[in-house]
Amino acid sequence: MTATITGLPDRYRPLDQVGVEESTDTGVIHCWRARDRVLNRDVAIRVHVPGGPAARAWIARALTAGGLATPALAMVYDASEGSGGEGGVAYVVNEWIEGQTLAERLADGPMDERQARTVLRRLAEGVAEAHRVGLAVGGLGPETVVLRPNGLVGLRAVPAATGSVQEDIAALGALLEYCLTGRRTGVTGPDGVPSPPPVIPQPDLAALVRRARSTEPGAGLASAAAMAALLAERPRGGGHASVPVRDRDESDSGWLRRLREHRDAGGEAEGETPAADRTLVPPSASPAPGAEERPHRLDPAVLPPVPPGRGASATSADDGGVLGADDDAVFAGTADDDADDRPARSRRLLVVVLPLVALAVVVLLAWWVGTNLLSVADSVDRAPAPRPSASSSAPAEDSAAPAADPGAPLAVASSRVFDPFGDGEPENDDDVPLATDGDPATAWSTLSYRSSPDFGNLKPGVGLVLDLGSAQPVGGVTVTTTTPGITVEVRTGESADGDLDSFPVAAAGTVDGTAEFALEEPVTTQYVLVWVTGLVPAEDGFAGAVAEVAVTPAG
Repeated sequence: MTATITGLPDRYRPLDQVGVEESTDTGVIHCWRARDRVLNRDVAIRVHVPGGPAARAWIARALTAGGLATPALAMVYDASEGSGGEGGVAYVVNEWIEGQTLAERLADGPMDERQARTVLRRLAEGVAEAHRVGLAVGGLGPETVVLRPNGLVGLRAVPAATGSVQEDIAALGALLEYCLTGRRTGVTGPDGVPSPPPVIPQPDLAALVRRARSTEPGAGLASAAAMAALLAERPRGGGHASVPVRDRDESDSGWLRRLREHRDAGGEAEGETPAADRTLVPPSASPAPGAEERPHRLDPAVLPPVPPGRGASATSADDGGVLGADDDAVFAGTADDDADDRPARSRRLLVVVLPLVALAVVVLLAWWVGTNLLSVADSVDRAPAPRPSASSSAPAEDSAAPAADPGAPLAVASSRVFDPFGDGEPENDDDVPLATDGDPATAWSTLSYRSSPDFGNLKPGVGLVLDLGSAQPVGGVTVTTTTPGITVEVRTGESADGDLDSFPVAAAGTVDGTAEFALEEPVTTQYVLVWVTGLVPAEDGFAGAVAEVAVTPAG
C-alpha cells in the first residue's frame, strides 16, 4: 500500500512539504518532511515526478551519495522508484537535519568573519568529500543549508538532480558572500532595479569569492578542498595596515598567494616599511650663508635625514645608507677610509663578543647559586629540629604559622571528562588526574580522530570539568599542553551536569605550550570547564593533550 498523496511506500507518512520545488530537465522534485513508521524517526523524502527512465540518473547519483559519511551532507537512507501518477514517481530518503536554515539565520543580519569562515569551511569540506567520489552535490543554497544545534552545518537535499563541480564551487562563494554581507548579488529591489553588489570588508575573503565565481582558465579555484583550506586560515588581528596593498594590475590568484606568504611570515609591524624598501636620505650639505631654507615634502618611503652631530658614519654602507654623487667625490681616494671602517668593525666585534660574555656570566652565576643552595639545603636537612619551649603559648604558635599565598592556584577537589556530544566511548577518563597533578610531564589526552582536526567532524569538542569544592572567585586559568597548537575555551558553570550552553565562555585562544587566560571580569563559580575545540596532527590522526590546569583566584 502506498501513500495516496505522493505515491510513496506506506512506511513513510508525509508530515509537511518543505523547501521549494526543484525543476529539472526531466521533471520536478518535491520535498517533504516525513515520518519513518518502521524506525520511528523523521526523514526528508524527495520525490521526482515522473519516475521511470527520466529519474534513473538522479537515483544513480543518490546511490553514489549513499556511500558518503560526513555531517556536512545529509545521509542517504534509501533511493528507489515508487508508484503513483501516470508516469510513476522516484524518491530519495535523506536524513532529516534539525536546526535553523541559513536563510532564517541571515534574516537577523550577517555573520561575523569567524563564524562565516567556520560554516563555509565545514560545508566546503563535505562538498569536497563528494567531489572525491565523482559526485557534484548541487542544490547549495541558503534554504537547504542548515545550522545544526551542536555547532555543525549540514546540507539537507543531497543530491540535486543535476550539478557540476564548478557550480558547487560558485555556490559556495555565493554563500560566503551572503554570510558576510547578509545580501545576495543580482537580487532585484522593490523598484525592479537590481541592487548594487554587496561589499565584503575583508579583502582576502572578497578575492576568494571572486575566484570561486570566476570561469576564466587559471583564475578560478581548483577545488572545494582548496576553498576549505583557505577558509581554515584563522583571521589575524590588526587593522588594514597589516594587509598587503593590491596592485591595480594584479590578479586575484597572485594577490591571494602574496597574502598567504605575508601571513606565513607574520607580516610587518603596523605602519612599518619593509626593510628592503627603506632608503636613508644622506644629510644634505650645509646651506650657503644667507641662502633661504625652503621646506620640502619627503617621500613616505624615505626616512628623514640624520641630524648633524649624529656622525657621518650613519650613511656608511654598514648602516644600509645611500651615498650621493657629492659624497662619493668627497670620500673617494682619501686616507681616512680605514679610520671610517674601524667604528663599524668595532661594532660588529661587540655584537659577537658581548653575547658570549653574557652567556659565560650567566653560566657561572647559575653554577655558584646552585652550589650554594645545595650546600645550605644539605645543612638544613642535617640540622636537628628545635624543640618548642614549654613556656610557648598556643596563640604564639598560631601566629608563627606561614600565611597562605594569595596568588596560589585554587585547589581542585575533583575533575572529570565532559563529553556531551560523544558516542559513549571513554576519552581516556583514567588519565584525567594527570591534568591537575602539578607535573607538566604527564597529561590527559583526547582520543585520536581521523580526517579533520575538528574531531573528525563528529562533534564540536571535548573537555575537562574542574570542581573547586565550593564557589570561589576566579580571575583566570592557566593551561599547559604537550601538543602545541590546540585551541581551547575556558567556560564556567553552576552545575557539573549541565549541557555545553550552561557553561558560558569566559576566555578562548590557542595554547602553544603554556597559555594564561585572564577573565575580563572575575567570576564566582564552583565549576570550571576547559573545553578543547581544535586538535593538532598526531601519529594516527588528530589529538590534543592537557598537561596542567591551574585556576587562579581573583584579586
